[in-house]
Amino acid sequence: MKNSVTPQIVAHIAKLANIPVTQVEQEKLAAGFSETLDVIDELNKLDVKNVPTAHQVTGLENVWREDTINPNTIFTQQEALANAAQTHNGFFVVSRILEEKDA
Repeated sequence: MKNSVTPQIVAHIAKLANIPVTQVEQEKLAAGFSETLDVIDELNKLDVKNVPTAHQVTGLENVWREDTINPNTIFTQQEALANAAQTHNGFFVVSRILEEKDA
């Protein structure tokens, strides 16, 4: 494998993302990431100069309406905040849901 993602790198990424990963999972993920990067390297070697860009290959078209604003259904800021339990300077105030953990 040319690209070498180590279990230590996986552990670091997992720590940053606050995702618990076991040692066995670190090893499996490291091998999988390395394999994926190797495949990407192989794809990057392909000559695609004459291949047209394809952003949408199904031929389907968006059937949704344009996103328009109906001024008759818009709340004022005061109306939007009227039933809020707590506000500050025109914003909703909510309880903190993220926790800091010592690692």
